Amino acid sequence: MIRKVEGARGGFVLHTRRTTYCMRVTPAGLMEHLYYGERLPHVTGDDLEAMAQKRAFEPGNSIVSARGEELEVQEDMRLELSAEGKGDIREPFVTVCHSDGSRTSDFRYVSARISDKKEPFGTLPGSYTEDGKAEHLILTFRDAQYDLELELHYYVYADCDCICRSSLLRNRSSEKVTVERLMSTQLDLDGCGYVLTSFGGAWAREMERKDLILEAGRAVVESFTGTSSNRANPFVMLSTPGTDERKGTCIGLNLIYSGNHYETAQVNAYGSTRVLTGINPRGFSWCLEPGECFEAPETVMTWSGEGFTGMSLQMHRFVREHIVRGEWKKKERPVLINSWEASYFRITQNSLLRLARAAAGVGIELFVMDDGWFGERNDETSSLGDWRENRKKLPEGLAGICRRVNELGMQFGIWVEPEMVNENSDLYRAHPDWVMQIPGKPHAEGRTQRILDLANPEVVAYMTAEMARVFSSANITYVKWDMNRIFSDVYSPCLPAERQGETAHRYVCGLYRMMQSLTEQFPHILFEGCASGGNRFDLGILSYFPQIWASDNTDAICRAKIQEGYSYGYPMSTVSAHVSASPNHQTLRRTPLDTRFNVAVFGVLGYECNLPDLLPVQRREIARQVSFYKKWRKVLQYGNFYRGRSGNLHEWTCVSPGKGKAAGMLLQELVRPNTQTEKYYAAGLDPAARYHFTREAKALDLLLFGDLVNTQSPIHVKQGSTLHKVIAKIKSMPGESEDLHVSGAVLMRAGVHLKQAFGGTGYNDQVRYFQDFSSRLYLMEKEE
Repeated sequence: MIRKVEGARGGFVLHTRRTTYCMRVTPAGLMEHLYYGERLPHVTGDDLEAMAQKRAFEPGNSIVSARGEELEVQEDMRLELSAEGKGDIREPFVTVCHSDGSRTSDFRYVSARISDKKEPFGTLPGSYTEDGKAEHLILTFRDAQYDLELELHYYVYADCDCICRSSLLRNRSSEKVTVERLMSTQLDLDGCGYVLTSFGGAWAREMERKDLILEAGRAVVESFTGTSSNRANPFVMLSTPGTDERKGTCIGLNLIYSGNHYETAQVNAYGSTRVLTGINPRGFSWCLEPGECFEAPETVMTWSGEGFTGMSLQMHRFVREHIVRGEWKKKERPVLINSWEASYFRITQNSLLRLARAAAGVGIELFVMDDGWFGERNDETSSLGDWRENRKKLPEGLAGICRRVNELGMQFGIWVEPEMVNENSDLYRAHPDWVMQIPGKPHAEGRTQRILDLANPEVVAYMTAEMARVFSSANITYVKWDMNRIFSDVYSPCLPAERQGETAHRYVCGLYRMMQSLTEQFPHILFEGCASGGNRFDLGILSYFPQIWASDNTDAICRAKIQEGYSYGYPMSTVSAHVSASPNHQTLRRTPLDTRFNVAVFGVLGYECNLPDLLPVQRREIARQVSFYKKWRKVLQYGNFYRGRSGNLHEWTCVSPGKGKAAGMLLQELVRPNTQTEKYYAAGLDPAARYHFTREAKALDLLLFGDLVNTQSPIHVKQGSTLHKVIAKIKSMPGESEDLHVSGAVLMRAGVHLKQAFGGTGYNDQVRYFQDFSSRLYLMEKEE
């Protein structure tokens, strides 16, 4: 609910189910931020007055920008927007270079309008509702000296306890101005000492959580890669010290944008904290002609008093309901097999069909042909941009191999990288001016490829048509859309010199136009975003593609940490996760097949291994895994995800919306000797209900126990010998089971004491084999 509060000055109160956001207009026309936190009932004008800052005299060595009923010292005020030049020396919300060279702006409140509509942006994706309605507050400010108008937009999603913010700058003057920054959100908070949590890393180690206590100075989380970046995801959290998964106050902020982003938290000289989010001002400028406007992307904000888990559940619900859209919004996603780690570039129709037949045999539903199918693509140096099938590899073309895969009872999908081109390609030879490069200057490359200049509308139109042709050429039901390098030598040959600061943002807008056109033309296709794994995992991509490849690193232990990182800001239905080979292709770590599966099921499950080369016993186990996942897929893809303990022990629970079913996981990285006792704590269950808690016993390979076989064998068996392997084929070791009837309250608060772990003193079917990289999946079903 949005309500204008009448009174001497007036203000605005935004309510969700459990939160309240308050602001008021100062006598001189600034908008003062007052409160964001737990819901306040019946806020009046007197309440706003009580929350407003009081000042009788100016502090020393500061600027007074207005005198009168209240002294206005902007450096020490909580504001909804700030600008340069009038004494606020903190990071500004907006910076404009005017035609006279000045950078001073003075935006004052003019009017407010409350609407029930959520209009789409002109150039960017944003939040949405199915019926197009959302509570919407538009605040208009004007810089009278330069005739500029600034709008602040607030969208209230009460059902998710989320508030979205964006801004728009309009040039009503007769002079061209240069926008040097326009942020999406400004949040000025009383006090300091907050903890800023960001999620960064690099390729193959995305979403590493980092906490920084803000006591002085400025902290910056930013991307300057042209993408939202694996170095710094646009999702951040601000929490009070001591906040954990279940208690404490936490604010989550997530920018709906796929390019260079910027999140900063700054403590001023008076001990208050400012948070800004938006497009990275580094390298950015925008020439705003008379009558034109520039829109900033949306930021999603959510506040929780129930710790990180409370914040995450609200953000997850928002993403599922108001970001992801189209046919696949709530549709169960198929189990797939991807050809990459099985074949890399060395694909042929026969090898692909051999893999597809093995996949169909274990119940996999979708076959994905990855890189190497087009042009003369035998390595990464050639053919990007030439999207014609290689008839030597695929003699029957895309349509032919697709038909053969369909005859096996599977859907068919392909890999594309529409934003890139190799110099060794027909496209580059025909249109060297279509790439991002400085004319006449050497270019720094990544992965031997150039970036197509999507700031050029002609390039966007051509590549949209090319992809539409490819997607129409066969019964394609899945597309993996990759993007394998970051920006360098950022320059658009189609823009004049004075507009080169617009290149990176225009690229993102061009990408969005292409994605929107193709998803509208092919609504039945399940699109998966990818950018060297998680180099572009953000809400902008999720506004078009319902899932994203989280990381090129498929190592289960690494993935447990990576997926845990994503889970703070993104629901598991958006996270694509695969079971791959052991040793793993990125780390060479050996992990049990069980653990690789148990981690991947808490996402959108796929396989990325050479199934025909596996042992029959391994293929039978994969068939069992796929069958299990299909039964529990709805819970695992669309249930509420809860983090428990993390570190050496990872504890997850995924609960169906009605709390009738839940799946839990316990994963151990490294064993500690003689630690036999362990508990599993569930989360999110109905405390008053009773649940059947189970873990199916599974036989274990005798070889896992090494030469301990000699404690039971009447003859000596050499470890790893032929005899040892023969015995292992005949004899397996029993695994423990769990079968309890227990209340939800006990499962969550007391926890379940599991069967004892192996400690070197004996083993039978009452002992849990829980060594390095071991895991367990526990199932909970409500009893009538």
